[in-house]
Amino acid sequence: MTCTRCKRESERFRGGLCIRCTLTDDLTAVLKPGDDFRLRRLIGLLTETGRPESIYTYMRRGTKARALLEAIGDRTLPLTHEAFDALPRSTAAEHLRALLVHHRMMPGRGNENLTRFEHWLAARISNLPNDGTSQLIERYAAWHHLKRIRDKATDPAVNLETATHAAKQDITEAGKLLIWLRHSHGIAAGELRQAHIDEYLSTGPSTRKHIRNFVRWLNRDSTRRGPLDAPFRPAQSTPMITQAERIELVRNCLEHDHVIRSTRLAGLILLLWAHPLNKIVMLRNEHISITPEGMLLKLGTTPATIPAAITEMFWSQREGSENQNTTNLNTSWLFPGTRAGQHLHPATLSERLKVLGIDAQRARNATLRDLSQEVDARTLIDLLDYSPAVITQHAARAATRMSDYIVFKKNQRP
Repeated sequence: MTCTRCKRESERFRGGLCIRCTLTDDLTAVLKPGDDFRLRRLIGLLTETGRPESIYTYMRRGTKARALLEAIGDRTLPLTHEAFDALPRSTAAEHLRALLVHHRMMPGRGNENLTRFEHWLAARISNLPNDGTSQLIERYAAWHHLKRIRDKATDPAVNLETATHAAKQDITEAGKLLIWLRHSHGIAAGELRQAHIDEYLSTGPSTRKHIRNFVRWLNRDSTRRGPLDAPFRPAQSTPMITQAERIELVRNCLEHDHVIRSTRLAGLILLLWAHPLNKIVMLRNEHISITPEGMLLKLGTTPATIPAAITEMFWSQREGSENQNTTNLNTSWLFPGTRAGQHLHPATLSERLKVLGIDAQRARNATLRDLSQEVDARTLIDLLDYSPAVITQHAARAATRMSDYIVFKKNQRP
């Protein structure tokens, strides 16, 4: 139980060596670091991780990760973003890039979500027909989406994943509309009429509703004979759980110890404060603070008091997340993801919450309903960072008195 090289008390893995020493030898053989201090740091980082066995599996022969490491070792893959961008898109390459950037072996290049969206957009436009379709979609994407996303990228509190996902849907469906116009009616966007839009929406899947922004953007053309619109179809009902079901889900978050702490904690934040998943994953360690009045969680302009019964769970997550055992070290995210330097993806969190029986949309709606009955609207706006329109809507559904009185803007005192 003692390594013959490092003398640490550890199970021998191969030839009398522990897993860390074995991994060091294998990585050195593959990466051939020589005098390159960046590669020496990479070897040290991968071997000193909390679970070296996972790294050994990660770089086994035949995997994409092994091929990438061999390319770095052969010096055919420089540690530059241009070299990584030229590779076929793969999860392994993006994980390795994130690791190298997070640990300063490669320079950062701003918001990675923005960069990925720009690459996606270029590829999407290049695959559209060159009959005016690609040119029009390029203008729409640049003026309606790209400018707005670039502005949002300057705000570290904004989750660009949500914004870029919505933009991709709009751009994709706009392209499909123009292709349909050519194939079905032999016309371009300049000849689009409301009858065409109505036909398109009524004869296809519900995803076609995402042409709404594009159609409204087309109205800017001064030569168009009449305004166009893709009518918004509001939901007929609001999916929601009962108060008893909500309490039972809170109990699941507290008592289901077989579920990892981060998932249970995220569930509590959703069930107690109705914080959306795309904002929960953006929380950082500094959003939790201890004051003489107790432990606080900052979601909006006014910090919320964390109930004493769950402060230990919050503090344990703040001080040492489960993901600190992977290569995602030294991160300030309260819910770090598996990719170095990045937070958990909202879709991943949504799937994890299902283990606790939590449907995020139904739970959030129920929490907002209950909170709007218990707390005045102005306080909720400051506490939860929701817009007055959203709080007004939920207050009205909960039959709260004077729910339509919230006419002032966010952060503006009446």
